[in-house]
Amino acid sequence: MRKFFGEFSPSIGKIMSSNAHTLKASMRRQLRANFSAMSATQRAAWSQEICSVLAVQPIWREARSILSYFPTEQEPDISPLLNQALAEGRSVCLPRQDSNGKAYGARQIQNLGSDLEVGAFSIREPRGSCPVFPLNQLDLALAPGVGFDLTGWRLGRGKGYYDRLLAQVSGHKCGVAFEWQIVKEIPWEPHDVRLNSILTPSRWQVVVS
Repeated sequence: MRKFFGEFSPSIGKIMSSNAHTLKASMRRQLRANFSAMSATQRAAWSQEICSVLAVQPIWREARSILSYFPTEQEPDISPLLNQALAEGRSVCLPRQDSNGKAYGARQIQNLGSDLEVGAFSIREPRGSCPVFPLNQLDLALAPGVGFDLTGWRLGRGKGYYDRLLAQVSGHKCGVAFEWQIVKEIPWEPHDVRLNSILTPSRWQVVVS
């Protein structure tokens, strides 16, 4: 189950083309098959490893304002580090969909339990009473995804919400993934946002400084 990059490597090249959308859809289907095969025990162990790798990185230690995500059952759980950051008095934010449902913004939270509610796509997000945090003032943004490659491209769910969010972040942008989510190449389109680094249970790889 624990796959490393290169095991899934379709011959797509590093492309930006008219068929990138179709290629992405195919990759999503193949990668999502791995989610259902992952046990809760595996997810917990790999999530703990991810937290250990991130905890020693200077960018994490020095970040005073952090945008993260509230994990679904299929995503790496980095909530222990978020609770630590809150206890240290750092600004911790999560995405919240705006009132018209077309974009996400950052809302600052004080508690991962009481400050959240079920939002769009059944994902927990900050309550409407949580203050807005300017995206261009974030030091670090931690982004989930369906897949990633080691040159910084991210495969999202296909809605474009996260790319529009990340496009406004001026700080360091890091993709958070399990090993089997790392593929050789991901096709990219003009609206895609390239990440600065990739974090997995075994690596912290800076790809764009």
